[in-house]
Amino acid sequence: MNRNNFAVLMAGGVGSRFWPVSTAAKPKQFRDLLGRGETLIQTTFRRLTALVPPQNIFVLTNQSYDKLVREQLPQLTEEQIVLEPVMRNTAPAVLLAALKIRKKNRNGVMIMAPSDHWIEDEKAFSNDVEAAFEAARNKDRIITLGIKPTFPNTGYGYIKFDAHTEEKVKPVETFTEKPTYAVAKEFFDNGNYLWNSGIFIWNVDFIVRSFQKNLKLMFQLFSKGEAGYNTSAEKEFIRENYPTAENLSIDYGILEKEQGTVYVIPASFDWNDLGTWGSLYNESPKDEEENVALNARLFAENATGNLVTSDRNRVVVIEGIKDHVIVDENEILLIVPKSKEQDIKGIRERVQKKFGENLG
Repeated sequence: MNRNNFAVLMAGGVGSRFWPVSTAAKPKQFRDLLGRGETLIQTTFRRLTALVPPQNIFVLTNQSYDKLVREQLPQLTEEQIVLEPVMRNTAPAVLLAALKIRKKNRNGVMIMAPSDHWIEDEKAFSNDVEAAFEAARNKDRIITLGIKPTFPNTGYGYIKFDAHTEEKVKPVETFTEKPTYAVAKEFFDNGNYLWNSGIFIWNVDFIVRSFQKNLKLMFQLFSKGEAGYNTSAEKEFIRENYPTAENLSIDYGILEKEQGTVYVIPASFDWNDLGTWGSLYNESPKDEEENVALNARLFAENATGNLVTSDRNRVVVIEGIKDHVIVDENEILLIVPKSKEQDIKGIRERVQKKFGENLG
């Protein structure tokens, strides 16, 4: 294992499309959604330790989740947990992490990974990431892992790559954020588009220089605190300055501005971003009627294609229901057609407005 390998886990999101299980108080990355005996962030951390020394793994999360991170990943030191006082999307988080790592090791190569993705074939994942590390180690490259589309999904960004190269690491031609269905179908039929997994690899010196070139004000803001990074002065600097950073994604802030330095490795592993109840349904074992029961004892008659979950292993009886999400969590019972799963975020907001913020 190379001591120059570093990892940054992004763990600050609320996961509102998984409401009411994923809440602002305890979002999905801190829950065992798949019933595997470990939470999503624990699974991601363990997966990365095959590639990165544990002491080189940082977690970036909202300050509200400090206690959850410490409870679920007790092996982390205080320095490895970076607390964001406000949510500011991925670009500020990446720059802060890269500056911390560069100060520690200027030869560092870093993977930025969401903490809540599902990956079954961990050996294939390790092989792809190791190839990306080596491709980025001594070259000015941004490398992403792209997922071969299985249908025209409008919820993912798409990467168009150079299909003519035989190399494992392929030049990226364009990024397209969340297209319409017609465009997504065109991309799917084309064959040289991949889903953007949100997993990126680069050497830290290059990504810092890229920020310096493409996002000058953000670079100036965070470079002011460089002397205090990885020391006791870091937290106060972040608390005072992080809220003034621009709310911007790494995709818009850096990837779309870089020319000739962005590459993709078509992933050889299976992947799901577990962004919705439907994605969890797809990855879960099903009974003979294609129903999924998680932490529930299901009695189903004339009912097919449903996902049922309970926080207390209830006996759930359903009859005549097809293709629904049924979630029993604390004081909330949610029953929504799977076709409306993208509406759950809005439903959550309306429920909070009527019954109180504590329900979200």
